[in-house]
Amino acid sequence: MTPLTLTRVGEENAIKKVSGKTETRQFLENLGFVPGSHIRVITEISGNVIVNIKESRVAISREMASKIMV
Repeated sequence: MTPLTLTRVGEENAIKKVSGKTETRQFLENLGFVPGSHIRVITEISGNVIVNIKESRVAISREMASKIMV
C-alpha cells in the first residue's frame, strides 16, 4: 500500500484503506473515498490534489491525500 500522494497523475488505483482521525475518515468517506472505490489523480495544484472519484472531481489537500492508501 502506498499513499495517494505518491501515485502518478493519470494512474487509476483502488482505495485500500483510509487512515487518520475519526473526523477525517468520516469526511473523506462522505466524499466517496471508501475502500474498493477507484480513484485517479487528475493534477496537483498549489499543494492540493484533484482526483476523479465516482465520476466526480474532488480537490483535497495534500495532507488528506496522504491518508488515503491505494
